[in-house]
Amino acid sequence: MNITKKIKILLQEAKLYHSQGLLNEAMEKYNNAKKLIQSNEQLKTHQNLINGISNKILALNEDIIKIEKSPKKPEVSAKMQDLIKKMVSFSSDKNEDLKALDGAIALAKLGQIKRAISEFNELIKTDSLRVVAAKSMLRCYMALSSKDEAVAQYEQWISDHRFSTIQLDKLRVFLENILKKEGVEKKLSKRKPPKDSIDEVQTEEPEVEDEDIIDINSLGITIHRGSQKGQVVEFKTRFQLGNVVSLLISIRDKDLIDVFKVGDMIDDIQYYSTAALYKGSGTVKSIKEVKIGPLRGDYCMDIKITLNQP
Repeated sequence: MNITKKIKILLQEAKLYHSQGLLNEAMEKYNNAKKLIQSNEQLKTHQNLINGISNKILALNEDIIKIEKSPKKPEVSAKMQDLIKKMVSFSSDKNEDLKALDGAIALAKLGQIKRAISEFNELIKTDSLRVVAAKSMLRCYMALSSKDEAVAQYEQWISDHRFSTIQLDKLRVFLENILKKEGVEKKLSKRKPPKDSIDEVQTEEPEVEDEDIIDINSLGITIHRGSQKGQVVEFKTRFQLGNVVSLLISIRDKDLIDVFKVGDMIDDIQYYSTAALYKGSGTVKSIKEVKIGPLRGDYCMDIKITLNQP
């Protein structure tokens, strides 16, 4: 993608964000567009374009100050949720299924859990995304403290012909372990495959769908600076996609929020998986304040995990 097209996309995204009240997101897009212009020898002479973006940034700053003074944490409308999905996939080069997955995860990160569950449920129709979408649905139910609904959903999948026995085994182990982490010991039902079925034969050799991905339920991070220096703070995994886990840091832990910076390499991390405790490190990929919805004021942090070799 050439630089002119990138700038055009950024300005279109910024305009859409601004029109829907996503002011900080709009600010980020305008700033990125301005940096691209100023870094290009041909474009940086277009002072009128730079001035135009600067004026929009000034106007945004005024609006942001007004919003930040408001104590309310409004729910996000269906229209706004649709916009979030659209903007997540707007400049992505991924295929449509992966764009839809990114959109559903974005909704979940913003606290739009019920809508995210609906989106993940649609993604279950896609075989390549079925397990990751189903796991994400179960995480959503746990985020809502709806353990019974998570179990009921799994029980419903047992009779769903779209799920293979192997896929269901993965989901059963996954859910049993996250329930255990919440203090609930529960053995879930297993599907009994028909005699001589393909699923029964395949149980001898697990499918290679996500064998290299370890499900992380929570992680303990040793804090190396700030008021909690030396302490191990445990974070629940809110969502996971591949080797990137998303955590939620409450606005009440402002001191903790200030400890982490994008690009930081964090050593001495304890990863609690569905099977065991692993030690390793992680890289902070992003830290974003939630500006809309019921989680407004909280922070979402993504960490790329690296596990130590056994």
